[in-house]
Amino acid sequence: MKKPQVVTSRNSPDGLLCVDVFRREDGSFGFEEFRRDPEDASGWYGVGGYSGLRYASAHDADKDATARVSWYGNE
Repeated sequence: MKKPQVVTSRNSPDGLLCVDVFRREDGSFGFEEFRRDPEDASGWYGVGGYSGLRYASAHDADKDATARVSWYGNE
């Protein structure tokens, strides 16, 4: 199974968080919130637990991300 394709990616104002909206191989969409710590070289890691949610469109995934992730849509 291929990795989901990121459709949009938006960072928080401080650059420590981001939300990726992605498209799965089956055509469904989803999103996840990620965090990175500047002092840790391991990179981004998922923190939201939203990646299993499924949506019919990228717009629907983005809309729900705005409702669920406190900083998203407010940046």
